[in-house]
Amino acid sequence: VLSEQVEHMRDDIQIGIIGGGAMAEALIAGLVECGTIPASHISVSDHKAMRCDELTRKYGVHAQVGAESFLPRISVLILAVKPAAAAAAMQETAPLLKEGALVLSIVAGLTIAEIEAAYPDHPVVRAMPNTPLAVGAGMSAFACGTHAGAAESAAAEMILGAAGRTIAVQEGDLDAVTGLSGSGPAYAFLILEALVEGGVAAGLKRETASVLAAQTLLGAAQMALTSKQSPADLRAAVTSPAGTTAAGL
Repeated sequence: VLSEQVEHMRDDIQIGIIGGGAMAEALIAGLVECGTIPASHISVSDHKAMRCDELTRKYGVHAQVGAESFLPRISVLILAVKPAAAAAAMQETAPLLKEGALVLSIVAGLTIAEIEAAYPDHPVVRAMPNTPLAVGAGMSAFACGTHAGAAESAAAEMILGAAGRTIAVQEGDLDAVTGLSGSGPAYAFLILEALVEGGVAAGLKRETASVLAAQTLLGAAQMALTSKQSPADLRAAVTSPAGTTAAGL
């Protein structure tokens, strides 16, 4: 029954996004590229007109300065503003938001209690996605608020899962999630930079080293996700005694 509800939701859902930054764009790209939600069902509000034009041009969504026109008709409001702008954004959007609409927040550090205080009669889901959503390989963790039931959880999972994996957690885990998978791509890019520089130092062309390094990280991550072995065991399997990998490590 729930899967039927989700299918029905997929056709009926109207999404409004407050904030048009990198995280919002990654989410839009994931939803539109994967065909989960039609671009025509997504409205975005950003304070910069140029940014709105850019998002409209790239993805075919409705993007504009100000959310007044779409707040009364959307079924899901996604808060994607910077933490410092969250209080003002909630205050401005709450009075106009359609009754019963789901509020899905991807604002780092903004608690469910704070969101529920701003939207007292609305179901709330707090999530932490990451930017690889833009290429269909995102990782999103989410926690449900007091009024969010199975249908709201399924809606959040459908939106966030359009472009990657999702996992339900307790709200207390979300700060750790922010540090691990939220910021994690930056750590991976730092490792990637180091691998590329190592390849160049060993005599490879930069383009060659870049492809070798990126595909290697992708492959290693894929093995870790599909294998029953721990990362330590997988590393040991590549490391022959007194071999080149052992020397590199």
